[in-house]
Amino acid sequence: MASLAERVRGNGRIAAGLLLNLLVSICIVFLNKWIYVHHGFPNMSLTLVHFVVTWLGLYLCQKLNIFAPKSLPPSKLLLLALSFCGFVVFTNLSLQNNTIGTYQLAKAMTTPVIIVIQTLCYKKTFSTKIQLTLIPITLGVILNSYYDVKFNFLGMVFAALGVLVTSLYQVWVGAKQHELQVNSMQLLYYQAPMSSGMLLVAVPFFEPLFGEGGLFSPWSVSALLMVLLSGVIAFMVNLSIYWIIGNTSPVTYNMFGHFKFCITLFGGYVLFKDPLSVNQCLGMLCTLFGILAYTHFKLSEQEGSKSKLVQRP
Repeated sequence: MASLAERVRGNGRIAAGLLLNLLVSICIVFLNKWIYVHHGFPNMSLTLVHFVVTWLGLYLCQKLNIFAPKSLPPSKLLLLALSFCGFVVFTNLSLQNNTIGTYQLAKAMTTPVIIVIQTLCYKKTFSTKIQLTLIPITLGVILNSYYDVKFNFLGMVFAALGVLVTSLYQVWVGAKQHELQVNSMQLLYYQAPMSSGMLLVAVPFFEPLFGEGGLFSPWSVSALLMVLLSGVIAFMVNLSIYWIIGNTSPVTYNMFGHFKFCITLFGGYVLFKDPLSVNQCLGMLCTLFGILAYTHFKLSEQEGSKSKLVQRP
């Protein structure tokens, strides 16, 4: 009975973490869109602000004894911090050099690439049923974006690099927590300032630092307040991402990401009157079917594994 109660509590915590991530992710998407449209704040600079605020939030948390920092060698986190910066840079370059449809289609490739990386490098196995759930999800993404898919060489290079680096980053977020025996707060506490410093070096190559539209240009009080609010929500997003990956897996987080994409599309239609075609509605239904199938098969496999453990003498 105790193990059943622990299992229920564990599943409840994961459900609560996913729900928190869903809410704050949707909030930040629409808040960032508001900031871009009404204030023109640069994209990569906003990500830099997000990670600075994330580090300051974690610094405050450790001062309040919410978690205890664990001394980690910087060399162990260097690749993780670099992969985060690469993920931000290449994602932005992919968005700049591709249509929205091509960008979304490329992002959908992150899940199968994660499966390949974990299979080849970490000897993880994925059942055929789990792998087959990628078909309706990918089909759903294609239905959502095919009307706007256009290929060009430079855009494809940036999209491919973005998918590879994003996949590595998400795999390493989970692997480093287990390898270094740290929780999500302890890992992010050290990675956030490293990534902030690297992004500060990268930003001038893509966006102005001073002058009109630059990070350090004189912004209005309302713009600064919105950016600060975005940073606070980003702190919750980053923390929940690390927690979800550490307590589930990068593949599960990606599946949940597809669900968030469907919710964001629907939210854009409701809140911003963004157009939503019949094909996009079919695409969302197809994607949701794949996500539900993945959830069903994953839970069935977990129950099967636990039953085998219980039956062992």
